[in-house]
Amino acid sequence: MPSLSPQEIAAFLVAVSFAAGLNVYATAGALGLMGRLGVLALPGDLGVLSSWWIIGICAALWAVEFIVDKIPAIDVLWNAAQAFVRVPIASLLAYAGATDLGPGWQLAAAAAGAALAAAATSGKTATHASVAASPEPFTNIAISLAEDAFVIFIVWFATEHPFIAAAIVLVMLAAVILAVRTIVRVLRRWRARHRAIGSSAIGSSSA
Repeated sequence: MPSLSPQEIAAFLVAVSFAAGLNVYATAGALGLMGRLGVLALPGDLGVLSSWWIIGICAALWAVEFIVDKIPAIDVLWNAAQAFVRVPIASLLAYAGATDLGPGWQLAAAAAGAALAAAATSGKTATHASVAASPEPFTNIAISLAEDAFVIFIVWFATEHPFIAAAIVLVMLAAVILAVRTIVRVLRRWRARHRAIGSSAIGSSSA
């Protein structure tokens, strides 16, 4: 069973933390399953994920998220609430995975894991919010499917090429930050425009 060097562990945890911010259940379940099947010797204390109980629970919760995350409007509320699950669990996964690197590195990994997951889940929520107003569900479903596919791909890819996976995540992190800023700006303009229209309508009716 292949294992990772300390540098590879750090890169691996970057990819895993970002993936957890998109879908923590798919991330933890995929890690557990790969560890169980001998694809990778999970670093640090992540070996606990290889328990069939944990794999089963993650699979069940992933099934729930798979459905809810594709329902327009409901998905926005779901993702906003899931931020309180994804960020701390991503931090915990990074902390557990960095056990072999020493206590100081564990704390740094936990902080970085939380930051990466927060960025990923913020980007996901903002993206879903930007398409929530659309009456057709296909764009929402396509985005959600792409996110699910990316999570599974990047977790697997990180086991084979951790440095490249980390580089991909860092590029996506920069893209997410830019996208969130753009989406927030557009939503603010949209809200201000509708407020102005509403004020004009009220003024006209009063006159």
